[in-house]
Amino acid sequence: MSKAEFANPAALGLAGFGLTTVLLNVHNVGLVDVPLATFSFGFFYGGVAQVIAGIIEGRRGEIFGFTAFTSYGLFWIALSLAVVLDWLGVARLGYMELGFVMLMWGLFTAYLTPGAFTISRVAIPFVFITLTLLFFLLSAAFFTLAMGGGDIILRIAGAEGIICGLSAMYSSAAILLNTQLKRNVLTL
Repeated sequence: MSKAEFANPAALGLAGFGLTTVLLNVHNVGLVDVPLATFSFGFFYGGVAQVIAGIIEGRRGEIFGFTAFTSYGLFWIALSLAVVLDWLGVARLGYMELGFVMLMWGLFTAYLTPGAFTISRVAIPFVFITLTLLFFLLSAAFFTLAMGGGDIILRIAGAEGIICGLSAMYSSAAILLNTQLKRNVLTL
């Protein structure tokens, strides 16, 4: 199949990522106590939709989109499952473990970031730069909480995560509208 046989899945993948990232970080800043809907959306829209977008990117021969969307989709599915298992009392999800998880995802995102500059000059790199920062802030927040510290770093991470999620939603809108209207309405 040729690249042209598939629509650009990045609008879907970025929307799924952005929306769920904003929702989770609304919780991290302290505006929502129990993010049940967030993890439901995280599993399906942040997770499944991104995996679908990633598979389509792979079919189109786009290694960056394939790796990014599939990976972050599976991240959302795994995180949602871990939270549900914790809520059900099946297993305990600890702050120290979350700190290491976020650290590793920060490293992964950091090495993806240079590739984002091949997609666009501003919008997509901004998503990846802010996502890298978000993962490192979350790592620091969870390590701090594991050692008995307060949640100020988590709240800072939450505010930064909202910016990251909104930037992904903007990028999704730019791809969708620019493609649909066949002109550059929003800068990528």
